[in-house]
Amino acid sequence: MEAIWLYQFRLIVIGDSTVGKSCLIRRFTEGRFAQVSDPTVGVDFFSRLVEIEPGKRIKLQIWDTAGQERFRSITRAYYRNSVGGLLLFDITNRRSFQNVHDWLEEARSHVQPHSIVFLLVGHKCDLESQRQVTRQEAEKLAGTYQMRYIETSARDAINVEHAFTELTRDIFALVRSGDITIQEGWEGVKSGFVPNVVHSSEEVTKSDRRCLC
Repeated sequence: MEAIWLYQFRLIVIGDSTVGKSCLIRRFTEGRFAQVSDPTVGVDFFSRLVEIEPGKRIKLQIWDTAGQERFRSITRAYYRNSVGGLLLFDITNRRSFQNVHDWLEEARSHVQPHSIVFLLVGHKCDLESQRQVTRQEAEKLAGTYQMRYIETSARDAINVEHAFTELTRDIFALVRSGDITIQEGWEGVKSGFVPNVVHSSEEVTKSDRRCLC
C-alpha cells in the first residue's frame, strides 16, 4: 500500500567536510553505518517518512551537501528550496565548530525571501575522549542563534532519529501555526495526500484540512 503523508519537507545538511554529514544521513535513512565514506561531490539526495504523531507522517527529502569550498557554489543553489537544516560540526574538531557561524550566515543570505529552521548538531559524540568542544559552549552558541542543540553519533546510532524527528516536529508546528506556508514556486514545503475518507470536525484541524486531497 502506498505510504500516506501530510506534508513533504525539504531539509539540507551542511557543515565542514569530514564532520560526518553523509554518515549521519545514511544511518537515518538506511539504518547503517559505513566505516569508509567517499566525499560528497556537490549534492546527494535521500528520503524517508517520519511519523511525528500517531497517524501523521511527514516525507523528508534530505540533501547532503559537500563541505569543500570548491563545491560551495553548487550547495548555495539548494538553500532557497529548503525549509529546515541540520548544521553539523565535529565535537573532536574545534575548527568545524568555529565555522558554524560562517555556514549559518551563508545559508541565511541565500535562502531569502524564505527562512530555514536550523538544528545545531554536535556529531561524533561517541569520541568523548577526543572532545574539543564542550556541550556548554555548543549550547550557548545554539542559544545565541535560537536553535536547538543535539549531540549525535552515526557510528553508535545515538540521537540520530531524535535529531531528524525533533527538527521535523519544529517545522510541522510552524506550518500548523501558519508561520510557514506552502508557496507556489517554493519546494520547501509541499502538501501530501491522505485517504479519501470523511473526517469529523473534531478529528481534522484547520491546518490539516488545507492539505486534504
